[in-house]
Amino acid sequence: MNQDPFGAPETLISRIYAYVAYRVGEGPTAEDITSDVFERALRYRHTFDGRRGDVLGWLVGIARRCIHDASHPDTLASAAEVDEPSDGIDLERQAIVRLDVRAGLARLPERDRELIALRYGADLPARRIGELMGMKTNAVEVALHRALGQLRELLSDQRMPEAEPISLEPNP
Repeated sequence: MNQDPFGAPETLISRIYAYVAYRVGEGPTAEDITSDVFERALRYRHTFDGRRGDVLGWLVGIARRCIHDASHPDTLASAAEVDEPSDGIDLERQAIVRLDVRAGLARLPERDRELIALRYGADLPARRIGELMGMKTNAVEVALHRALGQLRELLSDQRMPEAEPISLEPNP
């Protein structure tokens, strides 16, 4: 039984964009890749089978291929477009924090970047990440914990003492 994979497109688009942005940086490149994901998904929507997994997992799989196809080694380290500050953090501070996180992510191994992007970009639970990456749930949780620890260590090495605490939670 095939169901329409695009029942809630706004939510899917924002989650896929967040995942892609974690992988390649925010801005035009992430927008182009997200667009490519949905073009491919629309072209192959007849192949979606809800019995094999959920729509988000299917789209993340397409996104992973699109990122691979468009991979450029310098995109992770590129400057990010910054949204208007939402909770009192001034624009300059927010930009510095995002660039610091982006630089820290770029120094992590590919697998760790992928885990962080799936968890905080696509907002997937460890069980679903395990299914996508061929790992057991507890192995995902341990690997993610280690990756975040490594990222925190990298960030603490490069942060200025007066910098605000860095949150890895997805933007609302």
